[in-house]
Amino acid sequence: MQVLEQSVVVFSQNYLPLCRVNIKRAIVLLVTNKAQPLGFTTESGWQVHSPSLVIDVPKHIRLTITSNERMWKVPPVNRREVLRRDHHSCQYCGSSKHLTLDHVMPRSKGGSHTWDNVVAACERCNSRKGDRTLFEAGMQLRTKPKAPIHPAISFAEQFWIDMQANLESQESIRNAEINLH
Repeated sequence: MQVLEQSVVVFSQNYLPLCRVNIKRAIVLLVTNKAQPLGFTTESGWQVHSPSLVIDVPKHIRLTITSNERMWKVPPVNRREVLRRDHHSCQYCGSSKHLTLDHVMPRSKGGSHTWDNVVAACERCNSRKGDRTLFEAGMQLRTKPKAPIHPAISFAEQFWIDMQANLESQESIRNAEINLH
């Protein structure tokens, strides 16, 4: 993969992983002193050459400026947002065709129109479930519905899961090498 197609993880001043940016954006942040390199892994970054300069771009950078993050509000419970959260697939069978919204606990039985009670469902599953509870219909959800979370939080969670998996795989490689000797 070419160097300019790489991406860099950006951390806040408080060392919270915020997002990934392309290497060009990372260079701008570093050159303008809005970010500094972070070297908490053994992986080296990349060297980028210009006619008059050679820049070492690490895989992780930390902002030196406070980012006045826009206020993020939980989006309203509507068709577009529910389909986005549920990855445009039925939460009962996984189909991506003829999607509708379904209230897990029917409104007629006291269910509310909230993030934890509305899911994407194909017309077939929605009709099969009808005006019944999951138990009454003998159906199960593929995932538990919940409100969307801030994109930076979602990114941070995935970043630390990936880091942990990377550390575990490196450890098993080291253990295998030790056992060979």
